[in-house]
Amino acid sequence: MKLKYNIDDKLPAGQQMLYAAQWLILAIAVVSTSVFVAGGTPAEKLFYAEKLFAVTGITGLIQVLWGHKLPIVVGPAAVLLVGVITSLGAGASEDAIYTSIAIGGLLVTLLTLGGVMRQIQRLFTPRIVVVILMLIALTLSPVIKDLIFVAQPCEGEHLFGLIFTIVGCLGMVVLNRTLKGVAKSLVIPIALIVGSVIYYLLFPMPHSPGSAVSLRGLFIEDFVIDWSLVVAFVICYIALLINDIGSIESLGAMLGVQDMDRRLKRGVRVTGVMNIVAGGMGVLGPVNYSMSPGVIASTGCASRWALVPATLLLTLFALFPDAIFLLTNIPNPVIGVILLFLMGTQLAAGLEMIHSTRSVQSFADGLTVGLPLMMAMLFQLMPRGILPSVVEPLVGNGFAMGVVMVIIMEHIINRNRQKVG
Repeated sequence: MKLKYNIDDKLPAGQQMLYAAQWLILAIAVVSTSVFVAGGTPAEKLFYAEKLFAVTGITGLIQVLWGHKLPIVVGPAAVLLVGVITSLGAGASEDAIYTSIAIGGLLVTLLTLGGVMRQIQRLFTPRIVVVILMLIALTLSPVIKDLIFVAQPCEGEHLFGLIFTIVGCLGMVVLNRTLKGVAKSLVIPIALIVGSVIYYLLFPMPHSPGSAVSLRGLFIEDFVIDWSLVVAFVICYIALLINDIGSIESLGAMLGVQDMDRRLKRGVRVTGVMNIVAGGMGVLGPVNYSMSPGVIASTGCASRWALVPATLLLTLFALFPDAIFLLTNIPNPVIGVILLFLMGTQLAAGLEMIHSTRSVQSFADGLTVGLPLMMAMLFQLMPRGILPSVVEPLVGNGFAMGVVMVIIMEHIINRNRQKVG
């Protein structure tokens, strides 16, 4: 892939802020779509969002400067979101849930202390990396659909979502082809601003309930260990670990990074430690998101320094409740359309990698790529309640199961075939 800026390239101040704006918008999108899990009064929900923004911003900053040092956006782990929703539905207390999240973070951290990461890293051949890139786009499809076509729409909101999807996506493609250089980083901000303005001209804007950051309620009141809940979240963390490793490995392979064993261990370690912190604060733990290749593919900028201002601003927003309220009320259809465009560019990056690495040269190679993608969609759309609750968070995670399937196809069923790369 032809890049204007590589991982460690420093950017001119003006360009850095433009690229940072795009990363910031993406980070806001991934955090904003998870705050609905908070319970309590509107003010308590807003305070939850403040804590979630702070944890996510700090984690992203640590990752970029001292962790994996790659341009990867960080956000609340979707698999933990599923685990929290399932556990709350089963009557578990919030203290027990977030204690389990802290314990899961500790286990992930301990895994990085030995040579386990090096063994896991060997699993990721070019074909597996290609599948991971495509899995992210496909398994995010239900989330994108729910953002564009919200469950309880205002009158005409679904029609707006449909029209904005068609016009917005095609418009972003035209802008991406027309704008040159750093101006390409304006595609996402333009779509966000124009879409939000049009949306709130047509539909009412909610009012802020008011909140303030305080030490009271900053951490959970009691650490409660429910061993059945701990087991359920350990299974969730298997999926989170697969997700985290896949995110780091896929981008590293896409950018041709050499020292991936060291970056991988540090990146996963930061994820583990910050999940301990998140559990103690009573919020969802963070994970590295795999949608970053889509941003890089659309802008040509892979500099990690563009993420520094974005992560700093994400953290500072936690001190300003009114700002958090506005950011978490970006219209869902607008966020959905932007994610749809980014996932389209990510699929394009995966197809380009197939060509550049010659990962698919036979029908068997193609089946190794295609079958896990279809299996992932099956698991993603599988009806809930047909499996024991202790394993459903893992099996119902299409991304995690897709990665498991492609590893089985590549290293067990096709293990005697000549590997690519």
